[in-house]
Amino acid sequence: MASNRVKSGVNVGEKRVLSKIDMKTKKEIIEKHRCGMRVTDLAKEYNKPKSTISTILKQKAAIKAANVARRVAMLTKQRPQVLEEMEKLLLVWLNEKQLAGYTVSEAVIREKARTIHGNLCQKYPSSSGESHEFKASREWFERFCKKNGTHNIVRHGEAASSDTAAAAAEAFAKDFAKFVEAEGYVPQQVFNCDQTGLFWKKMPKRTYITQEEMAMPGHKPMKDRLTLLLCANASGDLKIKPLVVYQYENPRAFKQHNVNKARLPVMWRANTK
Repeated sequence: MASNRVKSGVNVGEKRVLSKIDMKTKKEIIEKHRCGMRVTDLAKEYNKPKSTISTILKQKAAIKAANVARRVAMLTKQRPQVLEEMEKLLLVWLNEKQLAGYTVSEAVIREKARTIHGNLCQKYPSSSGESHEFKASREWFERFCKKNGTHNIVRHGEAASSDTAAAAAEAFAKDFAKFVEAEGYVPQQVFNCDQTGLFWKKMPKRTYITQEEMAMPGHKPMKDRLTLLLCANASGDLKIKPLVVYQYENPRAFKQHNVNKARLPVMWRANTK
């Protein structure tokens, strides 16, 4: 069996390992080229492609001006101090909104970032003008979220303000208990009534699919809604017949199956608004 062909001392089947050139070597290449050494000769001496040598020579102004530690191979753009300060203030603002129970979207956060950045630029003006180019792009927002662990969640109705609502409910329960005791009411005389919504056609947002499938067709969520009014006394021995409010007085299903609304276990009402 024929052996693998060899080129430049490396087998064809082997994976080529790329090594980075440190800044000291790059400066040596630039200096030798300034003294008259050709790109071809530099490539042979440092065992690098001519394109790599040409790229180093194109960046000679930045490389010569760089003052870096030993063995540093790459130049990176330093983030402006005003940008770091803006992100710190933005994170503080975001925590305040979270504690207050407010909902903030991506657009709101990006607009707030631009406002904070503009205020900082006015407070700490820069002669370079670089700090005024901040646009709060989508890429910046994704990096900001990844850096600070900010993530998006779904808020579910009244549960979103659970902390505030729980404190208010606890205070009301104490006051109401004092009122019931003072007036001499018994549990059978105390009723609680509340309404809720039922999206009876809405499908779950998440589902399971097989390993072979990468995705599944989407569907338009159904938003048909019933409004329920439920009422019962504190002792639990008397439950008032629930009230149901729907969009139609006589839905198609009622007509097809000859439903007598008077015999339903609920009080049926209609509201087209």
